[in-house]
Amino acid sequence: MKKILFSLALGLVVITSSCDDHLDTRNLFQKSTDNYYRTPTDIEEALSGVYNALYVQTGTGLADEHIAASMMSDLVFSGGGADDAFALNAAEFVDPSEDTYHPLWLETYKGVFRANSIISALSDADFSSFFASQEEADAYLQNALGETYFMRGFLMFRAARFFGGMPLILTPDALRNVPRSSYTETFSQIAADFHRAATLMSSVNINTTLLSDYGHANKWVAKAYLARTYLHFTGYMTNIENQPTSEILLPDATAINKAHIIEHLEDVMNNSGYQLVTDFRNLWPYAYVNESAGETVLPWAENEDLKWTGQDGPHSTFGTGNKEVMFALRYAFADWNNTKFRNWAVLFFSIRGQDLLPYGQGWGWGTVNPVFYNEWSNDDPRKRGSVLDLNATDEGVEGYNPDANNGVLQTDLVNKKYIQLQHDGPDGVKGLFYYMYGPGADSDSYMLWSAQDFYYLRYADVLLMHSELTQTADGINTVRARSGLEPVSYSLEVLKNERKHEFAFEGVRWFDLVRWGDVDNSANNYFGRTATVTNNGVEGTYSATYRSEVKGLISIPESEIRLSDGLYEQNPGW
Repeated sequence: MKKILFSLALGLVVITSSCDDHLDTRNLFQKSTDNYYRTPTDIEEALSGVYNALYVQTGTGLADEHIAASMMSDLVFSGGGADDAFALNAAEFVDPSEDTYHPLWLETYKGVFRANSIISALSDADFSSFFASQEEADAYLQNALGETYFMRGFLMFRAARFFGGMPLILTPDALRNVPRSSYTETFSQIAADFHRAATLMSSVNINTTLLSDYGHANKWVAKAYLARTYLHFTGYMTNIENQPTSEILLPDATAINKAHIIEHLEDVMNNSGYQLVTDFRNLWPYAYVNESAGETVLPWAENEDLKWTGQDGPHSTFGTGNKEVMFALRYAFADWNNTKFRNWAVLFFSIRGQDLLPYGQGWGWGTVNPVFYNEWSNDDPRKRGSVLDLNATDEGVEGYNPDANNGVLQTDLVNKKYIQLQHDGPDGVKGLFYYMYGPGADSDSYMLWSAQDFYYLRYADVLLMHSELTQTADGINTVRARSGLEPVSYSLEVLKNERKHEFAFEGVRWFDLVRWGDVDNSANNYFGRTATVTNNGVEGTYSATYRSEVKGLISIPESEIRLSDGLYEQNPGW
């Protein structure tokens, strides 16, 4: 079965107008604002358009949130080749070009406009004729509204953590030429959308979710993102802006405090059905490559008896079933006419310029910082589950030739969670996902095979956020226990280390550093720590850097500043 992908329905909305009476006729062939949003099918198509904005077409890769957040963190170096200077600039907080992050900004507001259109249309909708009872129609309406509010909040949350204060455009006909709202106003609105989504959507145990419905946000995801929003906002204001706060004030003056967030997280923990997979390493596709190949191509995975959970939820098409991933960006295949729906990060982070079995080649970005790697205990199985050491003897990489790697800032350590996987088969050596889904000749290139989902949110984060907020070790020790690690007592330092190891290379570390203020605390980061690297085969040294004056934010696209005609100001330090 091919993976379900959210795609924008053709002819989503066609708006026609005329001042001539003879042209004012009913449109029998195309969808318009007069005949759309009238049925559940219309709403589902329109919601697909909102989800479509999660995919960011980015020529340099840097507007992809996973790539950008990874490159700015202290756990990796920029890597790549000599012609990837823009990657090094981004990692060192030097804007590579004036519109580096523009695609992320554009997709945000495309999705927000689509969400606003649905919210407006549903304000007086009546779907009773499509359901057996008024109660069923009302439940459908509430869930559709809740999901739309969540997606609007999510798109703004994704952008605001990078850009800071954003223009708030909350209705389809709202003025576009409005100033950027403050950081506080922006996160207040984001929290309000997540709060409303959590209130509107029904409580459904995720084990009852059909495979055909997997990938949609639900009540539990909204609650978890409200917690993420609370932690990020209160942390940023306290530790970066030096304006201590312990609550978020919503636009209607409702105060969301720590006790409320703990209650939401405990609701998820007690009633959602989400749970940790039994082995952390089974979350990642390398646990499936031997089964797909029909032979042992990754001895380490065979020796550890790894069994992939799959990436399609509890009833995954492939794998044993995944009850841990709560929200993900659902990737599929690309072709040369449209590369938007591939997982860019997998291509960018894979081994530079060398095809091995079972690991395929990529651009060699995001090489793992050896200082971080060497300080990570070998007793933690997540270490080998997260990092590919190209000098290992049981990973199928014996043919790796460091002299053939023409990259810069290479460390022989590679992100293993998001990496090209391949094996031999009827069509020769092809990607793991090529053999899983059979996309055909149009997608037959290592640059197009990356159909691995990006995990936005795992249940492990719910447990660790709960520990952080309650200052108890229960959640930490639950996460540690599944990796066979001894229990610990709670401290903020212990919590920080647990998050660092659990979520390495998942786009989480950078935002943790920012909200804790640890971007400016050399005792709690790897910035400035010198490591050995190779540059085009020549040994050297390097240390990752951070510029405090940027205050944890990236630059506003210069084209947007010009278009605003003075309404937008550039972020500090850019």
